[in-house]
Amino acid sequence: MEPPYTRTWVAEQVAQSIEQWAACASRSLPALPRYTLNEQRRREKAYDKTLRVVEHEARRAPRTPSGRLQARQCIVGAFPHFAASALGLESGAVQLLTGSFLPVGSQLARWTRNFDPSLSMADTIQACRNAWIACGSQALLGQPMELTPSILAYSLLYPYSDNYLDQPELPVAEKLLFSERFRQRLLGHRLPVRNPREAAVWTMVQLIEEQYPRPLFPQVYDCLLAIHQAQEHSIAQQAGCVLQSACDPFEVLRISCAKGGSSVVADACLAHPWLTAEENRFAFDWGVLLQLGDDLQDVREDLRRGSVTLFTRAAAQGEPLDSLVIQLFNLSEQVANRMDRLPNGTPSLKNLLRASWRMLILMAVAEAQPFFSPAFLAELEPCSSFRFSFVRARNQKLAGRQAVYATLFDAFLDSGSGDRSNLPQPGESALAPALAPAAELCALSGAFS
Repeated sequence: MEPPYTRTWVAEQVAQSIEQWAACASRSLPALPRYTLNEQRRREKAYDKTLRVVEHEARRAPRTPSGRLQARQCIVGAFPHFAASALGLESGAVQLLTGSFLPVGSQLARWTRNFDPSLSMADTIQACRNAWIACGSQALLGQPMELTPSILAYSLLYPYSDNYLDQPELPVAEKLLFSERFRQRLLGHRLPVRNPREAAVWTMVQLIEEQYPRPLFPQVYDCLLAIHQAQEHSIAQQAGCVLQSACDPFEVLRISCAKGGSSVVADACLAHPWLTAEENRFAFDWGVLLQLGDDLQDVREDLRRGSVTLFTRAAAQGEPLDSLVIQLFNLSEQVANRMDRLPNGTPSLKNLLRASWRMLILMAVAEAQPFFSPAFLAELEPCSSFRFSFVRARNQKLAGRQAVYATLFDAFLDSGSGDRSNLPQPGESALAPALAPAAELCALSGAFS
């Protein structure tokens, strides 16, 4: 019998995650792939070659349908060489990226553009990232990899709800009011919308309800309520430890584990509602790993806005983050070993996920260089496909050209020839009642965000 995803169940999973995290401490770096300086430079050349193709298409800013399609074909055509030469991925992983993950992202982005043109490129990409996790879960659970209405909806809840609650300038009272109303909607209550944001969130919940009727799939909504509760608790990590208990390292870790673990368990449950205990445990572990990886990526921004994580606590106390990152690498190996025991999922997919987790940590370290000791950076840099200085330079370059890439992003989406999928079109049939107030309120306020 599947677990009910109650508070007790989540607390038990968190306790196991904390125990596993502690067991990963006081160890050396696990065995990671290593690259010579010449190998790193060769991969950097492949990276720059692909970047030149993308920038060429961005400068052209194609305006006709045929021009946009040609731009898409050029970029997609250049990707396999980049993935193989720069990232060192084998052919099976490249095929997964180009034949499965990329179409899912494009499909989600085009649907989102039709639903809410004001949603930013960054928010859309964030939603794509969650959809990729959920679709990867499908394959690991023996399901076809496809963007379903519920995965689309859950992924879009992030920019409309999670990001909203993370805004430091938003009064806590307003966050709690929105959160309570969101909870009531997740419980199945039909609340009238107060604003465009609620109209969008209510629509996403309705999409999930249409795929998974509540009487038949109560565990789906238990999962969604679990991540909602974890998000509420994570508010305590904001605004420089407003709650004294949030300053305690154990409490910080508990909140991060609950939020990350519950999030990916929801992804897995939407991918396949009937999960075994082992599948639930892996999904929770995966979520904890990704949450801590994101916290490492965001250490600068979190310090600036006063958010408390394991990494900002250490940095604020002047401690190098070396030991925490070693611990995180060891955790990623533990999660990968658990993934390998799952009966479904191809070796190519599992190798791709393992490599992506390593890259997440390595790229975060490259960007946060001042928070590490020189000796640790010298030890870790040969494990990266690229030199850390190269990563920082290219990220700065990309950050300075967001407007150009946004134009290309638009062209890339417009080049789609229409999605042959089971996704409802925005404004169709049962969605129309929920979307109508959203459109009306958008006309009054101008935007969702």
